[in-house]
Order: sequence, then structure tokens, then C-alpha cells
Amino acid sequence: MAELVEIHPDNPQPRLIRRVAQTIADGGLVAYPTDSCYALGCALENKDGIERIIRIRQLDSKHHFTLMCHDFAQLGQFVIVDNSAFRTIKSLTPGPYTFIMKATKEVPRRMMHAKKHSVGARIPQNTTALELVAEVGEPLLSSTLLLPGDDDPLTHAEDVMDRLGNDVDIVIDSGVPGTVPTSVIDFTGGDPVVARAGAGDVSRFE
Repeated sequence: MAELVEIHPDNPQPRLIRRVAQTIADGGLVAYPTDSCYALGCALENKDGIERIIRIRQLDSKHHFTLMCHDFAQLGQFVIVDNSAFRTIKSLTPGPYTFIMKATKEVPRRMMHAKKHSVGARIPQNTTALELVAEVGEPLLSSTLLLPGDDDPLTHAEDVMDRLGNDVDIVIDSGVPGTVPTSVIDFTGGDPVVARAGAGDVSRFE
């Protein structure tokens, strides 16, 4: 059964952040809140964690996993941000946006899009998520916690425990996150394209 860890949303307790980060380092899978909704997260090189996410969400090879990053400098290590995209992405982070871009060699091949060799990347506007990524020391391999058959992602820790208590190792309760998934902007074709309109304003791309 998953452990429920209650973390203060504005002033996350360092010892609890370290506990969750250690679980991730040990190969665990956690459900954690972001500024859009809950996400599933594990270490980048955690093959079993990726397979667990695929199984929980019933994903196919076309799915873009997301790198949950701490800051823009870290994001830039894992995706290729050209000059035309730099200013746009910089102005929208942190925030409820996921950017699809070509991955660098730092990204494990198993989390790239099978044909495009691209990956999602984002910087959340959520203190607990940011502190967790900082403690881990690298981006979290993440995916929105939207379960098969559901129209909306999970947004409450109790619901996550009820639905996934036997499938994840830790569920973080850190207040109610956002309730709408991120807006997804695809930069792989040159000009940005709105792949999904969500929590972030996409009017500048339309």
C-alpha cells in the first residue's frame, strides 16, 4: 500500500522532501501535485517506473513523457531550445505549459517519442514539485495522472490513494493542485503548434 506523505504546500518540510526523493532514487514511483493536476513521477533511468506508468495509464508508443524540471537552465540540458523558441518558453515558465521539443542525448531513449525523438518538458509553478525536483537533482520523468476511462485527471490525494494505493509507492498530499491539465505546445515542426489547450493561455499561438 502506498504511503501518504503530507507536505506543507507553501513551506515544504525538507525532511519529507528528502524522504520522497530517496524513494525516487531507490526506484519508486510517486504521485505528486503540480500547478495543473497530479502527476506520476520516477527517476529518469527507472525502466521499471516507466513500465509502471505505461501500465497504469495504458499508454502507447506515441505518448510524450514529460521532464519535470526545476528551472530553465535544467530544461535546456535535456531539450533543444532554438533561438526562436527561447524567448517564448522563457516567458511562460514556470507555469501550466508542457513544451514538446527534440530531446538531447541526456534523455533516455525509452522515454522519447518513438519516431520523432522528442519529449515534453515543463517547469511547474508549484512549490512542492519544484522542491522535490531540486532534491532529486535531475528532472522527474512524469506523466499526467489521467486514468483510462476518466475524462479528468485526479486532483485530490484521497482519490489518488483510493485509485492507485496499490500501484504507487508514495502519494503526496500538499493541498489541492490545479484541476486542468497543462496546455501543450509543440515546437518540433519549427513554428509552435497548440497540441492541447489546457490551463495555460494559448491565445498567442492561435
